[in-house]
Amino acid sequence: MSLSPVDLLRLTCLSLSGNLLRSALTTVGVFMGVAAVSATLQVGNISRAIIANQLAKREAPQLQLFMWDSLGLKLEDMKFLRHRLNGIQAISTSNMFAYNEKVIFQTEEAKTNIFAVSQDHLLTSGLQLMAGRFFSHNDFANYRPVVVIDEVLATQLFKGGTEPVGQRIYADRRPYIVVGVIESKQGISGEPKGEMLVSMSLYKAMTGSQRIQSISVRPYNLKDIKEMEKQAKKVLKQRFPKAEVYVWNNVKKILEQQETLELASRGLLAVGVISLLVGGVGIANITIAAVTERTPEIGLRRAIGATQRDIMLQFILEAVILSLVGGIAAIITVHGLTSVVADIFKLPYKFDSHTAVLALGSALAVGVGAGFLPALRASQLDPVKALRQG
Repeated sequence: MSLSPVDLLRLTCLSLSGNLLRSALTTVGVFMGVAAVSATLQVGNISRAIIANQLAKREAPQLQLFMWDSLGLKLEDMKFLRHRLNGIQAISTSNMFAYNEKVIFQTEEAKTNIFAVSQDHLLTSGLQLMAGRFFSHNDFANYRPVVVIDEVLATQLFKGGTEPVGQRIYADRRPYIVVGVIESKQGISGEPKGEMLVSMSLYKAMTGSQRIQSISVRPYNLKDIKEMEKQAKKVLKQRFPKAEVYVWNNVKKILEQQETLELASRGLLAVGVISLLVGGVGIANITIAAVTERTPEIGLRRAIGATQRDIMLQFILEAVILSLVGGIAAIITVHGLTSVVADIFKLPYKFDSHTAVLALGSALAVGVGAGFLPALRASQLDPVKALRQG
């Protein structure tokens, strides 16, 4: 007759408590392995959170294409690239109209950089409208003197609750109407210090220039940006063999950090897996030793009616208990230490239940896997031979 689950659990606990030192050492082995795996996963989570925070503070990942020759880039080159580059989410153009230009609204003054942009600028930069609208098709077609400003410039010019949209401002003694306000993020010119945007058509009408200083290309996937960089440079060199082509992306340093952190995470994960396997070896050893020491007990239990299933489940349950105790203790310890370190260094950390489940699941898998064969061997012992060994 099979044992009830309660009796099976009680018998398993008694067996483990019969040799506390060996059980404790095995639990410590599991603890070290799970702690290493859990810490590695937490490092990966924190690293990804840091990268995400850095990306959120700047414009969307994009390429900036520059070219130096007698002709320069033109609108046709942007259309040319759109049809020849793979994985483009958006493409637009921008020209520096004025640097550190004084902008005036009534009695308020501020310094700003003025950029002339094409219609897909928001999609390429990933910037969101905070108020009003962006340039319309009619703004471009009719060369309207309207501008879009960022939050920094809006804060500098419009105080006391004044709504920026619809107001007239002056730059280089020319009047402009504010039609929209966009969020401020780190862009090609560095940290946001206040920007004003005009339409590319208005810029061309005012300057008479058809040249484009730079083309911005935003890929669908961040991981494709390096390959797109090579592809864009190759395509432009084919189109302009004698020109000097420069390609720059705004997330180069972040990508380098990401690669370094990923390599470090992989190395730590390898150490964690090895530690966990060592813990599994400890479980296998204790199970084998237990089977050898308790052979007479196994024979006696079989003789009085215990089934092969009961014997096998008891040894597997021993491995599960050791894995659970060591794994849970490791997860709690790693969480506590990580919280302290995150508070000290202001790191973006929060407890991730998925990471905890993965670490604990790996411990259980290793524990059950390590204890399965010895448990199977114990369940297959011949009762008569086992009793004789006693």
